[in-house]
Amino acid sequence: MEEELKCPVCGSLFREPIILPCSHNVCLPCARTIAVQTPESEQHLPPLLHPRGPPPPAAAAAAPGPGAAAGSAACPDSECAAGGGGGGGGDHADKLSLHSETDSGYGSYTPSLKSPNGVRVLPLVPAPPGAAAAAAAAAPRGAGPASSSLTCPQCHRSASLDQRGLRGFQRNRLLEAIVQRYQQGRAAAAAAAKCQLCDRSPAEPAAVLCEQCEVLYCAACQLRCHPARGPFAKHRLVPPPGQPGAPGGGDGGKGAGGGGGGGGGRKVPTCAVHDLENYSMYCVSCRSPVCYQCLEEGKHGKHEVKALGAMWKQHKAQLSQALNGVSDKAKEAKEFLVQLKNLLQQIQENGLDYEACLVAQCDALVDALTRQKAKLLTKVTKEREHKLKVVWDQINHCTLKLRQSTGLMEYCLEVIKENDPSGFLQISDALIKRVQVSQEQWVKGALEPKVSAEFDLTLDSEPLLQSIHQLDFIQMKCRVPPVPLLQLEKCCTRNNSVTLAWRMPPLSHNPVEGYILELDDGDGGQFREVYVGKETLCTIDGLHFNSTYNARVKAFNSSGVGPYSKTVILQTSDVAWFTFDPSSAHRDIVLSNDNQTATCNSYDDRVVLGTAAFSKGVHYWELHVDRYDNHPDPAFGIARINVVKDMMLGKDDKAWAMYVDNNRSWFMHCNSHTNRTEGGVSKGATVGVLLDLNKHNLTFYINGQQQGPPAFENVEGVFMPALSLNRNVQVTLHTGLEVPQCVKQPKLPNN
Repeated sequence: MEEELKCPVCGSLFREPIILPCSHNVCLPCARTIAVQTPESEQHLPPLLHPRGPPPPAAAAAAPGPGAAAGSAACPDSECAAGGGGGGGGDHADKLSLHSETDSGYGSYTPSLKSPNGVRVLPLVPAPPGAAAAAAAAAPRGAGPASSSLTCPQCHRSASLDQRGLRGFQRNRLLEAIVQRYQQGRAAAAAAAKCQLCDRSPAEPAAVLCEQCEVLYCAACQLRCHPARGPFAKHRLVPPPGQPGAPGGGDGGKGAGGGGGGGGGRKVPTCAVHDLENYSMYCVSCRSPVCYQCLEEGKHGKHEVKALGAMWKQHKAQLSQALNGVSDKAKEAKEFLVQLKNLLQQIQENGLDYEACLVAQCDALVDALTRQKAKLLTKVTKEREHKLKVVWDQINHCTLKLRQSTGLMEYCLEVIKENDPSGFLQISDALIKRVQVSQEQWVKGALEPKVSAEFDLTLDSEPLLQSIHQLDFIQMKCRVPPVPLLQLEKCCTRNNSVTLAWRMPPLSHNPVEGYILELDDGDGGQFREVYVGKETLCTIDGLHFNSTYNARVKAFNSSGVGPYSKTVILQTSDVAWFTFDPSSAHRDIVLSNDNQTATCNSYDDRVVLGTAAFSKGVHYWELHVDRYDNHPDPAFGIARINVVKDMMLGKDDKAWAMYVDNNRSWFMHCNSHTNRTEGGVSKGATVGVLLDLNKHNLTFYINGQQQGPPAFENVEGVFMPALSLNRNVQVTLHTGLEVPQCVKQPKLPNN
């Protein structure tokens, strides 16, 4: 709360705070320091707004003496030192009043210097010698002082001042009382202010308070733990609260109390215009408290006014209501801070995990490179050994041949030296052949090395080096999506359709490009994809009745497919609830009673289907004959979705039906009539249809009694309830019925 009690100009606790038209507060002495001449005027402020000192001679001569003396005597030293001037008009600073340059009450602002708490304010500009006298001489007789302005240091809006001065402002006495109580509490706390870092007992008295650290230090601990260097050099050290020199402490009791004693009662506020009158009413137009004399004499006479106590209670209630909203936001902010702190911990933990993962991955790369290095070195060693072996073999072979050739040459030379012709001719042919054979052994290439000294092994490491240089965390920035969360409260079943909803977990930053929904076959079989897309809500129709399905979902993005969600189990309805389908009915069909009653506009038979489709299980429904005229032949049964709809049901190969008149019935499929059975229908009759897809047969009932044998067998596939009728018949559909348990004996067919 202390920040709310500090003046935005001086940075200390408020002293004699006044309320500006923009609803901000400022100390009265500080208001004098930021009061400047209006930007439009070329004149300087009146001499009273310049620093205290002897006035220039010209100004003293121009100012009336008695007024100046009275004004100077009425001005306190502290206030005159801040904004008062010597010379003619010392009380002008106390009478400065804020008025608008325009109807809005605000003007322009040009920031200049900085106050102690960092708010930019406009400094006072001293008038050059003789300027005041020259201005007074130039002004027409009876003219007031030069126009001045005051700029709010918080919202940077300025306004003009009239001749009444700052005394026209309302004192914020409520703020004064709060500051006084706050200072008293701080003074009581300062009496027991001890160093918070001393390790001795009792702790030493605190010498300074760090406004940034919010820690009290004694002299020794301050030198040891909070030196004025490094990051602590910018911290602001102040005396402990309540001690002389502390911001807003010690010497502020007098100012905060509005001149009263620190422990005395609060002074009853009086009217700023009529000092002897207390506030009793509230002017709604001016939004300020007024007295009775203001209403009788002042400008508030024609304004809307209300009782001060009633407006006080009303505004208190409004403030309390507004505080409730702020309290809720503060609660949300606290929860958000807890969330952020948890996020900090998660970031720290994830950072360590990522570091460990990175080290493991790099170590794995180094290990793989080391293993590959060993393999490559083995290949080089084998190649070197092979080349050495080939060369040594060639050396040995060549050495042997050379020794043999050399011996033969020496023997032949010795034979040539002999002088025995007959002896020479005996062996010359054999020697010639041996020499020729020895010469032929040195064929072309025999004296060339079989291997080269170069190794034909070239290691292409450039792609690997490029991959290493391109190795980055892109694969970690975009990971696969997390597990989707199924919203069980939104998952439901209706008839033979199921609806599933899911969402991604909170604080999930991995992008999601779509979802894959999988469903089994309702009989414990394998999962299959039934939906791929970006939606998080999906309805699957056309499932089996009275079946249990397992569903799961997973998300995917460019990095891959995420893990599956938990499996949800969904049970379809035991019995089917459906109506006639107007979208697929023949245009001559007329539906009513929420599509449960059907008739026709044509004398020809027209077909209408039901909204349900069956492929598994046992299903039973009934049709009540509401109207039956002129003995028509309505047909009841089942059909494929693509049945022909402009002729009697059963005449094509897409329908299986029983058509009936008032005396007998027939079964019909592919225009084949079979099993004529006695017993027809009339008004009020009920026709039942039993489709058993477990046994793959179709049976009909009239008024609860089975009509003939099972009409059709070996029916397999997907079927829809069907009906054909003309304008002489009207029937009503009844669904959601249990399968009949007791069936009367069927009537024998009459062939």
